[in-house]
Amino acid sequence: MKRSERKKIRLARERMKTCKNKAALARKMKIARSTLYYRPKKPREDERIKDRVLSVLDSHPAYGHKRIAIEMGLNRKRILRVMHRYNIHPRLIRGKPTKRADLGNLPTKVPNLAKTICPIATNMLWAGDFTYLPWHGGFVYVATVLDVHTREIVGWHIGLRHTTDLVMEAFQDAMKRTGITPRIFHSDQGSEYVSGSYEKMLETLGSTPSHSKKSSPWENGYQESFYANFKLELQDPKRHKTLGELAEAIHRQIHYYNTRRIHTALKMPPQRFRQQQATKQKTAISAV
Repeated sequence: MKRSERKKIRLARERMKTCKNKAALARKMKIARSTLYYRPKKPREDERIKDRVLSVLDSHPAYGHKRIAIEMGLNRKRILRVMHRYNIHPRLIRGKPTKRADLGNLPTKVPNLAKTICPIATNMLWAGDFTYLPWHGGFVYVATVLDVHTREIVGWHIGLRHTTDLVMEAFQDAMKRTGITPRIFHSDQGSEYVSGSYEKMLETLGSTPSHSKKSSPWENGYQESFYANFKLELQDPKRHKTLGELAEAIHRQIHYYNTRRIHTALKMPPQRFRQQQATKQKTAISAV
């Protein structure tokens, strides 16, 4: 509706107070009588969208407007406008990211191969890292392996010490789950990954190592992004009284990330993306 028409309606409603009936007023204003009964639809539509947004946040408390828009199949700008209008925010909001202190070791001579390739299939490029969770006066460590093509966590391991064994167990878990080794394995230059044992394992398995530059966490942004959301959505680890309860919560969170949480780069959860890619590949092979 044009601005001039809205102005006419506003003036008409003001005059309705002094006019005996709407028909006479409509003739005087030279507009259709139905116009006097007009009510904008957008507020009612916004109310319905607001209810759906709140419903999505009940299931996915850390979703921002982009993921909510994908989940609802609506334009992200429309979702953002509704969230601003009703002052709706994600239930969980991350703080400023922190990075553990550099250990002071000399840089390795292993180049960053991850930035030189575009993985167009699964198991071409895996990325590994680990994080720590404060828990009742100590720490619990979680090491993960991520397939860069699908963004899926394909292996993980939980431990009470950040040792080479922690990250090696995560890699071996990934091999068990996928039944394959990657062409390239990317990590930072943490002592766990440059201990010699890890590098020897990769050599034995035929995987080429790749390292980020020292003090450059953005060069392993796949894992950094995962852990930022993982810690946010896991919430306070200390709310779990036993190590078993915390381990179960970690497994549930990784399963949620892989199977239900929308990845904004994929527009769907990682596991669904992998299955979709596998179906396309089979169709292409059968068509040859």
